[in-house]
Amino acid sequence: QNGICACYDNWGVGLSRDSGDCSERICPFEFAWVDTPDEHGSHHKYAECSNRGICDRESGECECFPGYEGKACARTACPNDCSGHGRCKAIEDMPWGVTAGDWAQSSLDFFDQKAYTFDSAYYKWDKDKTMGCVCDPQYTDVDCSKRMCQHGNDIMDQRDNLLTARSFHVQHILLQADVGSVYQQTAGALGGPTSLASLATAKKTFALSFTSKMNETFTTIPLVFPGNGELDIFTKAVESALESLPNKVIDDVHVAAAFESSFGYGMDYANLDTTVDNTANDLGLDGNAAYDNTNEVGLYMNITFTGENVQGPQNLLTVRHYLCGDGCTPKLSGLELEFGTHVVNSTDIGQNDGSGWNTHRGSDYNSYECGRRGKCDYTTGQCECFSGYTGLACGTITSLV
Repeated sequence: QNGICACYDNWGVGLSRDSGDCSERICPFEFAWVDTPDEHGSHHKYAECSNRGICDRESGECECFPGYEGKACARTACPNDCSGHGRCKAIEDMPWGVTAGDWAQSSLDFFDQKAYTFDSAYYKWDKDKTMGCVCDPQYTDVDCSKRMCQHGNDIMDQRDNLLTARSFHVQHILLQADVGSVYQQTAGALGGPTSLASLATAKKTFALSFTSKMNETFTTIPLVFPGNGELDIFTKAVESALESLPNKVIDDVHVAAAFESSFGYGMDYANLDTTVDNTANDLGLDGNAAYDNTNEVGLYMNITFTGENVQGPQNLLTVRHYLCGDGCTPKLSGLELEFGTHVVNSTDIGQNDGSGWNTHRGSDYNSYECGRRGKCDYTTGQCECFSGYTGLACGTITSLV
C-alpha cells in the first residue's frame, strides 16, 4: 500500500513490523528480566526474548543466553536439570518448608495436607519465571545431585543437669469436633452437626503422615477415633501405627491423649503427660474418663519422640482427616472437624504461660547430619565417621575411656 509493505503478524524487518520487505521473523515477547524504567518508573515491560536471548530472524525462535530457556527465554533453567532426582518447578510452586505446619500462618487455616507454596504469599512479577529444583527423597542440594546422610544426636553433647528428667521433642495435635461457631456457643448449650460422640460411634478413622529427615513421607494405617473409656487403647494404637512405619523411621514414640472441653482455648499441653514412665497419668488429664456433648468438644494429644532414629527436632506430623474411599490408601472415613480451630504444632515440652499459648524449652537432643561426628559422602549417602565413632549417624562411641 503506497509502496510500503504492511507485514503480517510476526513478520517484519527487525522490530519494525510495518516497513521493509517483511522478510524477517519476529520472536516471542515476554516480561523482560532486565530493562530500563520509563518516566513513570515502570519496569519489566514486554521485550523480545525477554531481553535474555537473541532472536533468530529466519526461524522466529529465541536463542537464549545460558541459564534461561523456554518460549521467549521466559524462565530460568534448573541447574543440571535437577540431576534426574528432582522436579523443576516455578517459584510459586516451591514448598515452604517440608510440611504445612512449617508455615507460620498454618494455625489460621484448616488441616493442610502438604507444605505451603510461595503462591500463598509471593505475588511478584517472576513468580512463574524463576525456577528451582524440588528434590526427590534422599537427595538434596540446588541441583539434587547429593545423597542425603542420616541425621542424629551429637553423642558428645551433654545435659547441663543430669539430675533433671530428660527432655524430648514433643508435637501437639488437637482434633476438635465441628460443633458450630465457638463464638456463638456456650458450655451449656452446644449444638451443631458433629460431636465427639458421633465421631466415636461411627468409628470414624483418620491417619498420620510423618516426613523423615531424609525427606521420605510415610502414612500410618487408619486410626479409629476413641470413644468413652477407649483412650488407653487409642494411645497404644497410635504408638503402634507410628512405630510400624517402614524403615524404622520412628523407632520409639510415646503418646498421651485427653479430651478437651474449652473449645481449644487455653489448652495446657504441659499438664498432659510427656514422661515415659508407663504410669496411669500417661493417659492424660482425663484418663479414661467419659466425655459428654456438653463440655467435651475435642481430643488432643502429645506425641513424644523418644527413639534413637528421631532424636532432636523432627518434621511436623500431618493429619490425614479427609474422606479417602474405595481405591484410596489408606482407606479413611474421615473426621468432621471445626474449621480454623485445630492445632498442630511442635514444642520441646511446652509449658503454659497463662495466655493459652506455650512457651518453649529446648530438647536435650539435637539432630545433625552424621551427628556432627563425621562427614557425609554425598555420592553414597553414607556417613564417614571420625575416629572413635561409628553407626549410621556416628552416634556410637567405640573408644574405651
